[in-house]
Amino acid sequence: MSDISLVWDQTHADVQMVGNSLRTGGDLLTAVTLSLFTDRRAADDDELLDGSDDRRGWWGDSEGFQMGSRLWMLERSKRTQQTLQLAQNYIAEALQWLIDDGVVARFDILVEWVAGSQLSAAITAHRNDGSSEANRFTWAWNGIN
Repeated sequence: MSDISLVWDQTHADVQMVGNSLRTGGDLLTAVTLSLFTDRRAADDDELLDGSDDRRGWWGDSEGFQMGSRLWMLERSKRTQQTLQLAQNYIAEALQWLIDDGVVARFDILVEWVAGSQLSAAITAHRNDGSSEANRFTWAWNGIN
């Protein structure tokens, strides 16, 4: 299992691989990482906690397909069970395209608070051939405690 961390400064984050080095052939890990850490446009009815009207997202998003996740919307959320549930929902939403396109059969997603102020997501991708690939993603939490 590889550990990928999102290291935050005050305004943005940098993805870092911990332990294993990046390897070729990690197509599924690359697809999962891009799906999670690219900002999906907020829905019209999403409340933006930073008080802005910036719904982010990629300019190429269309009604039929949106790329990325809405995890960015949780940056200023409180460290609560509700935040964990939203994170799990946003992760599932971001990865759904891999199921729809037949890349994987399903994902198991476990989201939890670890080390006091870190949100951790253990994501296991179950491929159609019966094999699986597990990865853990951890965010240092800058939310309002």
